[in-house]
Amino acid sequence: MYPALRRMFTNPVGIVSGAVVLLLALAAVAGPTLYPVDPFALSMEVNAAPSWLHPLGTDDLGRDVLAGMIEGAKISLFVGISAALATTVIGVLVGAVAGYVGGRVDAALMRLSEFFQVMPTFILAVLIVSLIGPGLTRVIIVIAVLSWPQTARVARGEIMRVSELDYVDAARCMGIPGWRILYGEVIPNAIAPALALASLIMAQAILLEASLSFLGLASPDIISWGRILSVAQQYLFTAWWLSVFSGMAIFITVLAFNLLGDALADALNPRHAH
Repeated sequence: MYPALRRMFTNPVGIVSGAVVLLLALAAVAGPTLYPVDPFALSMEVNAAPSWLHPLGTDDLGRDVLAGMIEGAKISLFVGISAALATTVIGVLVGAVAGYVGGRVDAALMRLSEFFQVMPTFILAVLIVSLIGPGLTRVIIVIAVLSWPQTARVARGEIMRVSELDYVDAARCMGIPGWRILYGEVIPNAIAPALALASLIMAQAILLEASLSFLGLASPDIISWGRILSVAQQYLFTAWWLSVFSGMAIFITVLAFNLLGDALADALNPRHAH
């Protein structure tokens, strides 16, 4: 794992994207301390342009946009990490069972994953959230349920490869139960590609949450970049800062996670091991 990390941090794309993600995490964690302004506090300064008092201006309710952007960073990271974790767990478990057991179990699980993959994810997410109601936890669950097939297929291929290695055959010859071989030997040595994919899933989750918030389908009790952008469309020409800063935050964050995922996948590629 350490050689892979060294390869990633010698890749300029990995360095830059990793730095952007780190800055986002620092903004989410340390932002409220460095800029102690309540993002929910209302004021009479409605749609005020950026100034020393409000570096990114205010919105239609007089709330500080910079404080809202920091709050939005916390929401985006929480959604991205939670959805990626849930998706990775579901996908790895399904892929492990399919790749190790094989046969009809493999065929059934792969047909199920194909069913989810051919469905339009965004439209299905909008439909489900509209039916069950808004809420951050519900949005995370919907994202995880709709995103696991890609991880499952990647994990399945790697599980099948590792299952054919000599040390796995030796474990079988020693009479070790199949489930112990799977969870003790095969999965730990086959999980790297799924972990690399998790960064891409985080980008998808952040973008999907922002899209749902933009449509008003996220929780009304939170401030997210998508919600700021939703408000901004009414003031596109009179309060440009609302759309520009939130739109740039979404774009840069999603791009950084995608590039970081590509750099991780390249670093973990077995062909680059030597």
